[in-house]
Amino acid sequence: MSESTGTSRRDRGQVAIEYMGFIPLLLLVGLLAIQLGVAAYTANQAGTGARAAARTASHDMPLTLPEKAGRDAMSDWLADDSLFIPSYGIDEVTYTARVKIPSVVPGLSWGYANRSSTFPRE
Repeated sequence: MSESTGTSRRDRGQVAIEYMGFIPLLLLVGLLAIQLGVAAYTANQAGTGARAAARTASHDMPLTLPEKAGRDAMSDWLADDSLFIPSYGIDEVTYTARVKIPSVVPGLSWGYANRSSTFPRE
């Protein structure tokens, strides 16, 4: 009887060690999930900024600069790292917003989110 009790005690210790080895993997998966959410949100905000900039530029006499309108439509923490590129056609205007994707892990670069929007000129 004492042998089976000793074996189960050792097994419990082994399970604890296995959990300790699995925790870093779970943390890594969690960080990647958060990073994916941040990247998706950045792409969404780039689209919002591009639409606002193109909408403003489509007016004959806009009240504000299209780039300012695009940045104002975005979240402040993303607008600082954004670039707006205009393209004017005969009867339409296109703005492309390029926003740097913030990294959850310092030192890693995830690139940029690019979104374009086209509006007819008035």
